[in-house]
Amino acid sequence: MKFNTMSAALALVATLAGGAAQAEGHYVTGVEGLQGSSVPPAGNYYLGYLVNYDINGFQAPDSKDGIGGSGQVTALANRIVKITDTKLFGADYGFETIIPVLRTSVKVGPLDASDSGVGDVYVGPLVLGWHGPQWDAVAAAGMWLDTASNTLGDPTSPGKGYKSTMLTGGLTYYFDPSKTISGSALFRYEYNGKKDNGVRPGEQLSLEWGVGKNYGAYSLGVVGYSQWQLSHDKGTAAVAGKAERHAAGLELVYPVASAGLFLKGAAYKEFSVHGGSGPEPKGNLFRLSLVKPF
Repeated sequence: MKFNTMSAALALVATLAGGAAQAEGHYVTGVEGLQGSSVPPAGNYYLGYLVNYDINGFQAPDSKDGIGGSGQVTALANRIVKITDTKLFGADYGFETIIPVLRTSVKVGPLDASDSGVGDVYVGPLVLGWHGPQWDAVAAAGMWLDTASNTLGDPTSPGKGYKSTMLTGGLTYYFDPSKTISGSALFRYEYNGKKDNGVRPGEQLSLEWGVGKNYGAYSLGVVGYSQWQLSHDKGTAAVAGKAERHAAGLELVYPVASAGLFLKGAAYKEFSVHGGSGPEPKGNLFRLSLVKPF
């Protein structure tokens, strides 16, 4: 399916500005990488994820054809995690919350829009972490609340305009007893609520993975992410189509012992994106994260 550039741009503007449903979830892939399924020991933790997503263009609905356009999303996700001494199902029990702040801009055809603000807040009352001789595992459950500002039809609004239930599961495996080589896979499943226009975005599955090795004080590895829309959007205004995206990159982890924190930097390139019921952005993602016990 090929598109004329001008008609494609106008179609994209109509889709974005008209509030048509497109594959979307609250969770942003690319924030976790090496040992992403390993829960820390009992304590209080602040995790800050600074993410910049540079949009090189959009993929047409239900297609891999590019239709131009550009944009950028810059976000700081503030995550607070409490891991307790309590055991539940043999795991360390904890809870968490995430408060994102973001700015989004989109340019395509006559559309030139931007907005910023505090995004939808995540509340996670259940975090479980298991630890074996050469493995770690995690399971978690929580909800993204509809707390942020949202204007129906504005693709740059900081809020999504609906709630989502998110379930998490993952495993980190260490290939040697000294735990210098690791491989991890972290899954997030989202079941989305309805928007004000009655459309329920399709369910989404996210995977973040990483394979890395310790080199003394730092770690280096290959990381990546994938997202699949598992079901079609539902509602009278819904359009058929399932979105999909895949990316790969590199991550560096460096501890700052004097400050008692860890710094993690990663860069991803999306190599395959398929549009869903609406156009899907395709680009490069850069992330700098900080982990600090307190």
